[in-house]
Amino acid sequence: MELRPFGMLTLGLGSDGLHMLGATPVGTRIIQEIVSARLEGERVNASLRGNAAADWLSVDAQGVATFDIRMTLETDDGAVLYLSYEGRADWSGGMGKAPVYVAMRFEAGDERYRWLNALQPVGKGTMAEGGGLLYEICELV
Repeated sequence: MELRPFGMLTLGLGSDGLHMLGATPVGTRIIQEIVSARLEGERVNASLRGNAAADWLSVDAQGVATFDIRMTLETDDGAVLYLSYEGRADWSGGMGKAPVYVAMRFEAGDERYRWLNALQPVGKGTMAEGGGLLYEICELV
């Protein structure tokens, strides 16, 4: 198994779009709206399309954060892509203090981007300046 660099994903998070549900059966539930997204790589470049994008995050009693992120992207040449990913982080030392590791999935109907449907991208996310997230993405080959 090898990792091939795929690109970088930068997310902007909205301070008005933070919804704290409190204690739920899966831990503390936090819904964080994503207000901007930019994917940049050698083979695909895209930005957030519309505003239906969020992270449905839960943090358990041990500080393990579980991520569930979904969004619609539009490539620079007009194709629409669906991106979803899930992952975990050990935030027992504090929220955002450790990297997030995720497994991603693209869905593409546009012929030019159907190759994305067969990929298994993985990423490492860190907090960016200004409160966003920055993901380094690789594909498993």
